[in-house]
Amino acid sequence: MDFDFSQIAVPFRMQPGLRRLALGTHSLSALQPESTMHAEKLAVLQAGQSRLQIPGFDAQPALCAIARYSGLDVLAAQALPLELIFEEDFAVLDGANGTLPWLCVCLPSHWAPEGKLGLDFASVHAPVADNQALLAAADRLLALVTAGECWERWVWTITPSGRYDQHPLRHPRTPWPLDLDPQALAAQCWLRAERQVFFPVGQGTRQAVFAIRVMLQPLVDAVRAPGAARRLHDSLASMSQAVLDYKNLSAAQAPLLRWLRAVA
Repeated sequence: MDFDFSQIAVPFRMQPGLRRLALGTHSLSALQPESTMHAEKLAVLQAGQSRLQIPGFDAQPALCAIARYSGLDVLAAQALPLELIFEEDFAVLDGANGTLPWLCVCLPSHWAPEGKLGLDFASVHAPVADNQALLAAADRLLALVTAGECWERWVWTITPSGRYDQHPLRHPRTPWPLDLDPQALAAQCWLRAERQVFFPVGQGTRQAVFAIRVMLQPLVDAVRAPGAARRLHDSLASMSQAVLDYKNLSAAQAPLLRWLRAVA
C-alpha cells in the first residue's frame, strides 16, 4: 500500500489538505488484470453503473487529459474501457459553474455517484461531518483546483470491509465484529486510504479531472512502520463525535484505540 502516514493529521480535522504538484511528476496507476480491484471494477462496468453524465456534456477533452496525465496514450492504444485501464476513478469538476457534469466511478467509499451528478461543490460536500470550514472555503477551493495546476490530497479511514466497491446501495456496510477482543477485532480490519488528485483538462475549458485511487491494506500490516500505530491512534482519538459517526467509527473507536496503544 503506497500510503505515507505523515498524511494522517494530528489532531484530526476535516480540511482540504491540498498539496501542489508539478505537472508530470505523478502518474496514474495501472490496473492489474488479475487483481481483486479489477474484478470489482469489471462487475460495476458490466452492470452499466460506472459512468454518469449530464445531457449534452462532451467528455472527450477530459478523456484526452487523462491520457496525457497518465504519460501514455493508453486510451487510444488499447481497446479497453477507461474503467479497466487505471486503478483510479474519475470525475470532472467544471470551474465555470462548480458542478460535476461527468463521473466514471466504480469504487465509491459509501457515497452514491448518481446522487452527486450535476451538483455544485457545496451540495456535494453537504453530508460531510464538521464541514463548516470546508464549505466556507468552497469558492476559493473551486477556483484553486480549476485554475490549471495540479493538486493532491489524501483521506483515510478504518473499515471492517475488504471490499473496494462500497457503494451504499450495492453493498450495505459490513457490521463491526464487536464481540471480539481488540486484537481479534484489529485482525479483521482494513486501513482504507484514497489518493485524490486534481489536474487540468485544458483545451480552452475551466475543467479539472478529479482522480481517486482507493488503497486497502490489512490494518495489522499497515501499522508495522515505526510510529504508524501512534500516529493513527492520536488521530483517531482526536476525532469529534460527528466525524466518528460520519466515518462509522463510533462503535469501534474504543477497542481500536486500546489495540493501537498496545502496538505503539
